[in-house]
Amino acid sequence: MSQRTLWEEGHESGRQVAVLGVALALTVTALDLVLFGRLTVLFDICFVLLCLGLALLVRPSDFFTVGVLPPLLMVGVFVLIGATRPDVIADATDGLVQAVVSGLSHHASALIVGYLLSLGVLAVRHRVLSRQAASNRLGSPAPTRITSG
Repeated sequence: MSQRTLWEEGHESGRQVAVLGVALALTVTALDLVLFGRLTVLFDICFVLLCLGLALLVRPSDFFTVGVLPPLLMVGVFVLIGATRPDVIADATDGLVQAVVSGLSHHASALIVGYLLSLGVLAVRHRVLSRQAASNRLGSPAPTRITSG
């Protein structure tokens, strides 16, 4: 029996991974707000780790879902914060759109790093799984034609 690698382990559906990502992102956001009263580097580090973990959890048929998730996740969190407490990510007098733009600009490095790591992990997983499928095809016997008559 062959041992599975980290790149082959993901088996969760895209929907489950997306819901998990939203739940964890909101939890980290709430924790950061309770501890520090604003979004800090703790949010950034957890966001990057979250992106990495989600890319490892998803099953191969749902790579697209996780491939587009990091920016949507961050925008979604910032829309919720901007609608309820804009002073956390921007000036207290800023509107929703300005608060979201300010939040994205302040946390752009976490978004870029998390997104690139997520896409990188998905690319490595795709390559490993493609090679594995190719080696399985090479090791299988050649098809035979059977005719009746």
